[in-house]
Amino acid sequence: MADKQNLAAEPELELVVDKRRLVADDIVELVVRRSDGGDLPPWTPGAHIDLLLTGAADDPLVRQYSLCGSPHDTTSWRIAVLRERLGRGGSARVHDEITQGTRVFVRGPRNQFTLEPARSYVFVAGGIGITPLLPMIEAAAAAGSTWTLVYGGRTAGSMAYTDDLAEHHGGLVQLRPQDQHGLLDLDAMLAARPDDALVYCCGPGPLLDAVEQRCASLPAGTLRIERFTPRDLGDLPPARPFEVELASSGNTIEVQADQSILAALEEAGMPVVSSCQEGTCGTCETSVLGGDVDHRDSILTADERAANDTMFLCVSRAAGSKLILDL
Repeated sequence: MADKQNLAAEPELELVVDKRRLVADDIVELVVRRSDGGDLPPWTPGAHIDLLLTGAADDPLVRQYSLCGSPHDTTSWRIAVLRERLGRGGSARVHDEITQGTRVFVRGPRNQFTLEPARSYVFVAGGIGITPLLPMIEAAAAAGSTWTLVYGGRTAGSMAYTDDLAEHHGGLVQLRPQDQHGLLDLDAMLAARPDDALVYCCGPGPLLDAVEQRCASLPAGTLRIERFTPRDLGDLPPARPFEVELASSGNTIEVQADQSILAALEEAGMPVVSSCQEGTCGTCETSVLGGDVDHRDSILTADERAANDTMFLCVSRAAGSKLILDL
């Protein structure tokens, strides 16, 4: 997991869009740099940044996008943004308003999808889910690990970076546009998986759910996924009020049944930086010093939830009457 810290102090960087190009149908690539050409903070494969999109006054939008360039490039960051036709307006703003030369504000990088060392990997991408896997593939190849990629999308034209993948990695990459090949053959893919291979998957929810189902019998930690939208938690018990104690001050705040911890902190004059407010981005990750957590995020693994030492304030709650947080 990422390092937990006082996120209210997380800095924002002002960068400039150095390059902009379409890399697939409805997918625009942005390369951003410092205006002085200086180094950017380091990052590792799987990391994402927050892009702060500001329109009219009091209308901020914050969206998370995976870094899909090379961590060895210390002076620029690359992201690719899919226009979400049924989205909430963030991707449309990127496509319609951000051009070469536009100044943008970002936070991060932050990594909830780290590439663990392994002798072998199976990478599975659906659509824009290819973005966090690109630097992972670079790292796996550089480390001498064996790997394969299965990459699907609605059509060939909707799949970004396929030419680069085919040119540089050839037979290691299976490109499977749905209109030509149907749905990905996950059973065949997993049957061919080496016994020691880790599986990394990113893409739309139905793909992740299907891969999770098929990997359920594999050893814990074999499957690593990143979700862009919250997982379906099913029927949850009615939310109850509880208390949160802030370890730094000893102050206690009340969190109402219809209120998130984030909202309660803001109401008490102690806002914490957040982004997605859906439990997918990891911005509001906070250490838990006491109490049991009702985890409602889409990030933590089963083992990480059982450890009960971290939580995401935007969605998760207390399983009991009180939590003590490292805030």
